[in-house]
Amino acid sequence: MGVQRTTLPGGLRVVTEFVPGVRSASVGVWVGVGSRDEGPSVAGAAHFLEHLLFKSTPTRTALEIAQVMDGVGGELNAFTSKENTCFYAHVLDEDLAMAVDLVSDVVLRGRCRVADVDIERQVVLEEISMRDDDPEDLLGDLFIEAMFPEHPLGRPIIGTVDSVESMTRSQLRSFHGRRYTPDRMVVAVAGNIDHRQTVALVERAFGGHLGRDVEPVPRRGGSARVRARPELKFVKRDSEQAHLSLGVRAFGRHEGHRWALSILNAAVGGGLSSRLFQEIREERGLAYSVYSSVDTFADSGAFSVYAGCQPENLAEVTTVVREVLAQVASEGITDDECARAKGSLRGGLVLGLEDSGSRMNRIGRSELNYGNHRDIADTLARIDEVTNDEVRDVAQVLLARPFGAAVVGPYKSARQLPSSVKSIIG
Repeated sequence: MGVQRTTLPGGLRVVTEFVPGVRSASVGVWVGVGSRDEGPSVAGAAHFLEHLLFKSTPTRTALEIAQVMDGVGGELNAFTSKENTCFYAHVLDEDLAMAVDLVSDVVLRGRCRVADVDIERQVVLEEISMRDDDPEDLLGDLFIEAMFPEHPLGRPIIGTVDSVESMTRSQLRSFHGRRYTPDRMVVAVAGNIDHRQTVALVERAFGGHLGRDVEPVPRRGGSARVRARPELKFVKRDSEQAHLSLGVRAFGRHEGHRWALSILNAAVGGGLSSRLFQEIREERGLAYSVYSSVDTFADSGAFSVYAGCQPENLAEVTTVVREVLAQVASEGITDDECARAKGSLRGGLVLGLEDSGSRMNRIGRSELNYGNHRDIADTLARIDEVTNDEVRDVAQVLLARPFGAAVVGPYKSARQLPSSVKSIIG
């Protein structure tokens, strides 16, 4: 039956997908609000609020929320990204009504009590400390900051110690009231479900929050232009390894290079047969972990390479990465590499959609980000249609852009970094 959509009063969109052969249902309430929508004074508000709304509603305590979900063996959680927030539940199909009611109650009626704000503030500060103790997690935030300096995309989703410590209850309540409106929301449900019945459940759960007829906020956009060039960022850590990320700004999700870039990424650093893995780990033994990845936002993105290595090998690792990227920029990838990359994408896409949770994620993101849905067969066909010439053209454009980089490791200062690292910028 594919994906079905109904728009309710207030602009709330309900999208569903029936998944044959499963006995589960996954419910996600998606809000088109993320960390890039925050001002500097409330950096981390979307993530803080994601935590806070689970503490209590007018009819449920935090314990009662947990007990209800534990009593049916389900999963209840949430996550925040740069551009959206999702509250979700995964349950047996017979518990769908309870899951829709519970998740909607948390999102719409979660209270921001003073005592809860103070408790959850400490939890978020602990989460920041955990991030800082993990060099690879810290590097991820540092690299995005290097790629998008002085821009909302460059701020960490989790916020900073200063912003979290200073955030007030009234700021969080205001953020919730202004941003969490039905026209910015999508309820995505996948599994052994019926569309009409699901819509009725959502209507009942949202009740008076639906309001009058308004148009939904169109697909997620971004308007803040990135003015500054990418930078080199460094943080000292007394770790056994040096951790490096380097890369360039990539295309926004609406620029039309999605699948060519995905194929390029898979060929360069997406698997065991990729160029980076073969050159750096298999041929030279310089690193255990090395890979490339793509971050995509509404109006921009980032293509990056990560490597973790012994500090004394950082200079050589950086040089080899730059040589591999330069070769790909000038020559493209081979036909065999292109074919393997397509096979990897096809397999990963299909195998990654074998449960109701992954299907719910797919349709929720598609509705918020694109406002439409491409079925699996169409997506696989689009991957197959990409030519090696398209991949080469994308590589030439992308890898000619200014590079940025981030390093976390046992160096006393950025001046001690190898010249091959410092020369990445400019």
